[in-house]
Amino acid sequence: MYEKHAKQLLDEGKAYRCFCSSERLDQMRKFQEKSKLPPKYDRTCLRLSQDEIQKKLEAGESFTVRMKVPDDTTIRFTDLIRGEVEFSSFNVDDQVLVKSDGYPTYHLANVVDDHFMKISHVIRGEEWVSSTPKHVLLYQYFGWELPQFAHLPLLLNADRSKMSKRQGDVEARAYPPKGYLKEAVVNFIALLGWNPGDEREIFTMEELIKEFSIERIHKAGAIFNVEKLNWLNTMHIRRKSDEEIYDMLKSDLEKHGYSDYPKQYVLRAIGLMKERINFVSELLTFSGYFFKDPETFDAEGIKKRWTPDAKIRLAAIADRLEKLEMFTHDEIEKTFRSYSDEIKIKASELIHPVRLAISGMTLGPGLFDLIAVLDQQTVIRRIRHAVAHFDEIIAQSK
Repeated sequence: MYEKHAKQLLDEGKAYRCFCSSERLDQMRKFQEKSKLPPKYDRTCLRLSQDEIQKKLEAGESFTVRMKVPDDTTIRFTDLIRGEVEFSSFNVDDQVLVKSDGYPTYHLANVVDDHFMKISHVIRGEEWVSSTPKHVLLYQYFGWELPQFAHLPLLLNADRSKMSKRQGDVEARAYPPKGYLKEAVVNFIALLGWNPGDEREIFTMEELIKEFSIERIHKAGAIFNVEKLNWLNTMHIRRKSDEEIYDMLKSDLEKHGYSDYPKQYVLRAIGLMKERINFVSELLTFSGYFFKDPETFDAEGIKKRWTPDAKIRLAAIADRLEKLEMFTHDEIEKTFRSYSDEIKIKASELIHPVRLAISGMTLGPGLFDLIAVLDQQTVIRRIRHAVAHFDEIIAQSK
């Protein structure tokens, strides 16, 4: 099929055979570079007579087929993103359409394929803009209707350099194995060079299908900001139901040896942590205290929160929590505030040391919610362990 269309161009004088060797072409390019001339073929073979061409063919000389670009012409096309685009034919090279081995180059194959596959839109990166006038000419030479062209902005690093494989992952499929939700990756990619015309940034696939339009794509390059991707991942996690996150977490629960925990217990932990994590896996890596007693304690937190009075207060609150008949958020909070008022301290002076004792960390979900989820027996055991090893934990944290 390509051979047929190349022959048509030759027969109509819209293409010609080029017998130049690769050595001659290299010399030509070096001369042009040295003389600061445009890098394009000098049309040596276009000036060959029919007799000279015939002799070379009879001698079996190899050749390529080059498109003949018209002189002194303006080549125009409409880009859905950039509007009207013009190129002077002086700046368009006589592109090789068929290589010396008889196979077509991308330029001929692309145009022929797209026409016969009835391609309506050609959407590609902006680095292809300079090739488009060559394709436009071919469509015109064959008398075919032009598709609609749209040239997307480049993806750029934070320093506005072009993204490349040497600088990290540049394929969308590289991100889900790292813990990114597919919805977040799609959302992120859609916002690279496009916006809906308002302040919205969180989209489902269905919403993107409804809202997206090529006309709202920007011309300028789009910065690939991983921090933005992380934020979008967080937002999409919050949109998930606890059941959905549980299903995503199953394999990690098994891997860490936590698969014996009741589903309802894990769902309650998910409910507390869902708005505090960037990745689903962080529920286990950053809040493993839901599944095992803390083995290490935040050093700065211990230094700041475990004052000489903390040991006495921990022992006292453990006794009071043990007497609770209803281990609910409200009853737990009432117990903490009652004891704080009794010894005339701020509730925070009790809350922070207890959090360290039961989780080993200074940050996390609301303490009363956390205590209610962990259950009475676990909380009392952990607090009493902290009291029994109080000085040892302080020493290890120094």
